Amino acid sequence: MPASINRLDVGTPAPDFTAPTQQNESLTLSDYRGQWVALYFYPKDDTPGCTTQACTLRDGYTRLQDQGIAVVGVSEDGVDSHADFADEYDLPFPLVADPEHTILTAYGVYGERNLYGNTVVGTKRTTYLIDPDGIIRHIFKRPKTDAHVEEILGKWEGL
Repeated sequence: MPASINRLDVGTPAPDFTAPTQQNESLTLSDYRGQWVALYFYPKDDTPGCTTQACTLRDGYTRLQDQGIAVVGVSEDGVDSHADFADEYDLPFPLVADPEHTILTAYGVYGERNLYGNTVVGTKRTTYLIDPDGIIRHIFKRPKTDAHVEEILGKWEGL
C-alpha cells in the first residue's frame, strides 16, 4: 500500500517529467521554463469536483495566460479518458496521463489520505505554482474548485 502523502516544499525545484497528454503528445515540464506554471493534480476525470475545477480553470484561462501563467493538469487517468474529458468540457490546456502514478508520487500527491473519516489511497487535489526557473513558489493544498483562478492570481501577484 502506498505511503501517506508527503508533498514537496516551497523553494525546492519542481521534479521534471515527460508524459503523454490528452492528444497523446509528449509534454515535458522543463519545456515551460521561462514562464510560470500552475501544475494542478486532481483525482479523476469527469467527477463533480474535478469537473468544476477544470471548468473554472478553462473559464479563467485567458486571464492566467495574460499574466504568463501556463496551466497543466495531471491525474492517474489515461490518455483516452483525458481526451474525452477535455473534449466534453472544451479544456484549452494539457492534461497529463499518469496511470502508473510516477508523477503523482514524485510530487507527493498520491498515497493514503483521509476521506470522510476513512483511509483511502488516491490523489490529493493539489496545485503547485512554479516560477520561470522551475522552483515551487506556492502549494495550494486544498484549492477551491470554483475559485481556483482567483487563488492562483492572488498568490502570484503577491510573489
